[in-house]
Amino acid sequence: MGTLSPRVVLVLAVVLVGLLAPQAAFRQPNFIVILADDVGWGDLGANWAETKETPHLDELAAEGMRFVDFHSAASTCSPSRASLLTGRLGARNGVTHNFAITSVGGLPLNETTLAEVLRDAGYSTGAIGKWHLGHHGRHHPNFRGFDYYFGIPYSNDMGCTDTPGYNHPPCPSCPRHSAAARVTRKDCYTEVALPLFENVTIIQQPVNLSSLAARYAQEAARFIQQASDSGRPYFLYLALAHMHVPLEVTPPLPPAPGTGIYGAALREMDALVGWVKQVADSRGKGNTLLWFTGDNGPWAQKCELAGHVGPFVGAWQRQRGGSSAKQTTWEGGHRVPALVYWPGHIPAKRTSHALLSTLDIFPTLVALAGATLPPNRGFDGLDVSPVLFGWSDMGHKVLLHPNSGAAGKDGGIETLRLAQYKAFYTTGGAKACDGSTGPAEHHQPPLVFNLDRDIQEQEPLDVASREYQAVLPAISRAYAQALEDIATDNVSVADYSKDPAVTPCCNTQHVACRCQAARTHPAMLDHHTGRRATRLSL
Repeated sequence: MGTLSPRVVLVLAVVLVGLLAPQAAFRQPNFIVILADDVGWGDLGANWAETKETPHLDELAAEGMRFVDFHSAASTCSPSRASLLTGRLGARNGVTHNFAITSVGGLPLNETTLAEVLRDAGYSTGAIGKWHLGHHGRHHPNFRGFDYYFGIPYSNDMGCTDTPGYNHPPCPSCPRHSAAARVTRKDCYTEVALPLFENVTIIQQPVNLSSLAARYAQEAARFIQQASDSGRPYFLYLALAHMHVPLEVTPPLPPAPGTGIYGAALREMDALVGWVKQVADSRGKGNTLLWFTGDNGPWAQKCELAGHVGPFVGAWQRQRGGSSAKQTTWEGGHRVPALVYWPGHIPAKRTSHALLSTLDIFPTLVALAGATLPPNRGFDGLDVSPVLFGWSDMGHKVLLHPNSGAAGKDGGIETLRLAQYKAFYTTGGAKACDGSTGPAEHHQPPLVFNLDRDIQEQEPLDVASREYQAVLPAISRAYAQALEDIATDNVSVADYSKDPAVTPCCNTQHVACRCQAARTHPAMLDHHTGRRATRLSL
């Protein structure tokens, strides 16, 4: 055997030292997921040039990655949130429609949340904002993996307040006398006030909506600072009330000329996101991945108080009446803005056209944390970290869009995306601003749109065309395989039973359950002892 040259010996020595030396400690990143409510794809200036109210979000897009073909996992509140926190569609996790203020159940307890996985991996976990995945018993966020919770248990219109804000049609303030409590209005909650929780304690009922955004900002900053000081990585799930009605406009942010109430509320949301980003950066820029997106598209029946879908108008449906936004499987119902910011890791000023979903947040963050996915179940989300790092622009080959309160069975899969093609087996059923509800129609064979040419979903392919005949077999195979995969999975069933006794109420002796806390001491809940954060003063 010949003698090795000094150069080769040096190389081998370096390799050997590298193999034998202890590996550098893996640093788990912090995660902030900000979920806006009922936000439109066109509500961000980075997406839609006509929008001028989002300078902080536009800056976030410039400093990170913007996703233009990103979708919520459902087109309404509870199913979308359940899917984000489990990485599984409602057809698997059991959450197929919204929970009520009287709901006994919630996200099934055998489902594992992102917070549970990350907490087991050493993370401090906090949820601030809207929950809407069950509030009774162990469905409360403190028992679903979150060390700390501050927020409202469901949507901000699911209870009366003394600051009713702007809604369409408007709703009255909470009653102060028992006689007034008997006055009812369609689509308004008039007998039970909207509660604000800190951990498992109601600290204010009714919540003051006009100061809620400021309180969320304060609690988010407090959580980030305390978690950072502890030396542990953190996961903050910040589920905003914006842009769901009733809209509130804080006095320092009056409507600017030409923007209206919606524009003023949008500016407030933008400022809140900018503040959270600033606080996170101040504790170590580059340590935190921030993911901003929405739970579904705008609520069209709210007219001027609804957001902007951008070019995704669902023209075929609009021509027949009814909405093509929230609750529907048209693009306006589920294509949502999405921005990811992680300086030093995710390239700046990058736009991705990958087909992605809120379903992907779960497996991606689990992978980045160095944790493992829960066993014995199928996932609809993908680990898309290669896309985030700019190594790939490949997302889903097939993406399923469940029925979300419009036509068809709730949670049923009757719309799917295959590459640039989108197939509808069911359409209609959602109310538009003009009060029309498009007729529920079932399509066999399906309506198929080529989104590369027809982003407005205006003209489906002619069933006799070569293009339709060429793509239909692939669509049919993908559809059948998806349904078979779900049918053979470990599927959960949510309890949607109702009982008025479980309605959150801090004092049943007072009209509308009125009470307020004399003081608050924000602190993480010990999930072993269930320690409460505050005591109530009536």
